Amino acid sequence: MRIHVADHPLIAHKLTTLRDQQTDSPTFRRLADELVTLLAYEATRDVRVSPVEIVTPVAPTTGVRLAAPKPLVVPILRAGLGMLDGMVRLLPTAEVGFLGMVRDEGTLTPSTYATRMPDDLSGRQCYVLDPMLATGGTLIAAVNLLASRGAEDVTAICLLAAPEGIAAMEKALGDSSVPVTVVTAAIDERLNEHGYIVPGLGDAGDRLYGVAG
Repeated sequence: MRIHVADHPLIAHKLTTLRDQQTDSPTFRRLADELVTLLAYEATRDVRVSPVEIVTPVAPTTGVRLAAPKPLVVPILRAGLGMLDGMVRLLPTAEVGFLGMVRDEGTLTPSTYATRMPDDLSGRQCYVLDPMLATGGTLIAAVNLLASRGAEDVTAICLLAAPEGIAAMEKALGDSSVPVTVVTAAIDERLNEHGYIVPGLGDAGDRLYGVAG
């Protein structure tokens, strides 16, 4: 498994504002969208392309286009939805699947309540959107599901990651036949006793959309 921390001043600047508890939901959504586009640029460095012949206003030349089959972008509901626009802005021809997962706040284990994606992902590059890599349980389950459907490789894009979550993913997926990459804006200090990233930015879903009763 490969970990890539996108070290860039603009990313650090936007992340700082996201962390600030004074940042309201509309601003949080806008900055998350901008930050995801920057992370997506890093995450898609290995996206497959194929050569194509074109004619410019001056002369014929060879360029590239995204190769088939199209990449699949999979936001994990609900917080991952706040990352979707920023991702498809960079990959407008990608297909989008949805994965609904919820974490039991007592056991911190995830369960799946909804899936909407192709049954056969053979040869597909998949990009999973999940703001927080905390315990790692949700992303491990998501990667295993995509791998079971034949995904060729999986890249997870996260705003923040915790060392414990990275370690859990490496332990669970280190021997996987499907290459896994995690792209994140920062690796924080630790998890607290409630499974939240410290210093973190709080509950990403609540900060994106407000507290759902």
